[in-house]
Amino acid sequence: MSPDTALVPQPTLDDFPDFVSIPVRVARNARAHPEKIAVMCEGKARTWRAFDQRINRIARSLSAMGVGRGDKIAILATNSIEYLETFMGGLRAGACVVPLSTMAAADALEKMLDDCDAKVLFLSDQYRSLVEPYEGRLPKLIADGRIAYDFRRAGWRDFEEWLAPASDAAFELPIGQLDDFNIIYSSGTTGLPKGILHSHAMRDLLAVRFTAFDYGPDTISLASTPLYSNTTLVALLASVGVGGTTILMPKSDVVKFLEIAERERVTHAMLVPVQYQRLLAHPDFDKYDLGSFKAKLSTSAPLRAAIKADCLKRWPGRLIEIYGLTEGGGSCTLEANLHPDKLHTVGKPGLGSEVVVLDEQGRELPQGEVGELAGRGQVMMKGYYKQADKTRDLFWHDKHGRLFFKSGDMGRIDEDGFVVLLDRKKDMIISGGFNVYAADIEVLLLRHPDVIDVAVIGVPSEQWGEQPMALCVGRPGATATEAEIRDWANHQLGKTQRLAAVEFRESLPRSTIGKIMKRELREPYWAGRSAKI
Repeated sequence: MSPDTALVPQPTLDDFPDFVSIPVRVARNARAHPEKIAVMCEGKARTWRAFDQRINRIARSLSAMGVGRGDKIAILATNSIEYLETFMGGLRAGACVVPLSTMAAADALEKMLDDCDAKVLFLSDQYRSLVEPYEGRLPKLIADGRIAYDFRRAGWRDFEEWLAPASDAAFELPIGQLDDFNIIYSSGTTGLPKGILHSHAMRDLLAVRFTAFDYGPDTISLASTPLYSNTTLVALLASVGVGGTTILMPKSDVVKFLEIAERERVTHAMLVPVQYQRLLAHPDFDKYDLGSFKAKLSTSAPLRAAIKADCLKRWPGRLIEIYGLTEGGGSCTLEANLHPDKLHTVGKPGLGSEVVVLDEQGRELPQGEVGELAGRGQVMMKGYYKQADKTRDLFWHDKHGRLFFKSGDMGRIDEDGFVVLLDRKKDMIISGGFNVYAADIEVLLLRHPDVIDVAVIGVPSEQWGEQPMALCVGRPGATATEAEIRDWANHQLGKTQRLAAVEFRESLPRSTIGKIMKRELREPYWAGRSAKI
């Protein structure tokens, strides 16, 4: 796949009669309410007028360097107003923005910077160590294409000094619906993850569709996950698009989140499951006034039913779980408040989406059967950047020739059309030839009063090939032993599901957006074997 080719068939321009690019929406918001706060972070704030003017200056500065339509700019930085301004300024200049994961290893970041063809790199001091080992080996960066937000070093231009000569007058460049918006690299800390290429039309739909979740000009949205994450961008672009106020947190912190939410009368937040768990578990949670919340959203990993139920009891406002791929395609939405009997599901396909379940041979399965989920939606990614084969690996076509994306997730659709999510296909445990789903065992273990978090993985077994094992985080003051929890669970599990062992852990390794890193948990048990790690 060449950089300029969309391998995934894209909608025609006629499909977007109401399209307005995010940069244009920002300019309109600045004209409509210039003195309202657009973005806040750590005591700093920008009004919509000032935000728009800074974006104009960034767009002009990039344009003066020769950066234009379709060129790539990369950002490796902590959350800040300047980060968001750079993102929006890049878009206004016609560039495609590549927000890089601060969790990635240095060698992986070097490969990403080369793969995405970035001409300019914006960097914050906190992550210099991830760039310094190879900063002399970035030939695709243009002259003076290294911009430092908050440090001084030979070969790097200070961000504010770079920006100073530029005018803040309106910068207007026509942006097409199918122009490149961003490349989001899939999760991975080593090697080269896949670059997911999104269009402007796909991103603009967030501003349109999230009005269903009460996003509007009065929205005050609190973003506490990294800006390189699609989880963060989904809610942030919705808030920016409708003219709300966005509050950025440089890093997630339970007490600061609660303090900001109460003080600023926050109405919206997109959180990952581990954040819900930690917030609700804080002993002072109920002391904070969170009555301003209109909607709380969750995505990136399944939100467990018990946490949803606790949230419904104790946290005002709607609770909405969204399931979908960064690549786009089919998505599901669960309005937990309206369906308290479906908290074990991720909801129904919505917003023009369809979801089907496939067997190993790619045949569509009937309702109730377990298989791999595949979905399609109004818009999907343009493809994995320069990785045509990996893009095609996602494809499945129905009998009408319509394209679906295979998700890599196992699940089923219940009798009411709600999707029950089980495991990642690669995490499925095959014991004695039978498929064992870790999620089923994890749900049971979380019912034990001494277990507050758990991950079930497959470990080697001479008799069965592999067998489930539970890694549990115990409740403070818990008295149950590992063997007692194992026996308690095995008494209720089917023969193929029974645990080989239970081990206590202080905590479980998670990515910055809260996903349990099961590969990391499995590695010690499979070391030296060719089986799954």
